[in-house]
Amino acid sequence: MQDRKREMTRQQLARILGYSGLIPFIVFSIATWTSLPFVHEPHWILSTYAAVILSFMGAVHWGVAMSRDSDVARLELGFSVVPALLGWLALLLPAPFTYAVLIVSFAALYFADGYISRKGLLPGWYLPMRRVLTSIVLFCLVGAALAMIVLT
Repeated sequence: MQDRKREMTRQQLARILGYSGLIPFIVFSIATWTSLPFVHEPHWILSTYAAVILSFMGAVHWGVAMSRDSDVARLELGFSVVPALLGWLALLLPAPFTYAVLIVSFAALYFADGYISRKGLLPGWYLPMRRVLTSIVLFCLVGAALAMIVLT
């Protein structure tokens, strides 16, 4: 019973933090379409935040790999740094390509999370939460990319 209670608390905290992490995506995606007086360079702010979050999400694979010892774990450990490298690369590219790399990277990372989730290496609630979070992130990034195309 105590373990179940602790799991619910961890799940609830993950949801609160995960959904709170969407706030900058939503605000700065909207800011790419409008002139908000407190926001300068919304594309830079949004893409930088997205790169940081992408890097953070790769750490899930690092954690999974660190919890076991096998050839697959070593491969997973190597994969875990790819999101950080892609986020960094995205920031070095011209703006339209930045969004393209970020969009493809977030989508690919979701599928990689699905792979380890189906192997039973993540809690059952994780992938459904990630589906919603990733969908909103992709919507925001596509919206911002469209703003860059339409408004310039």
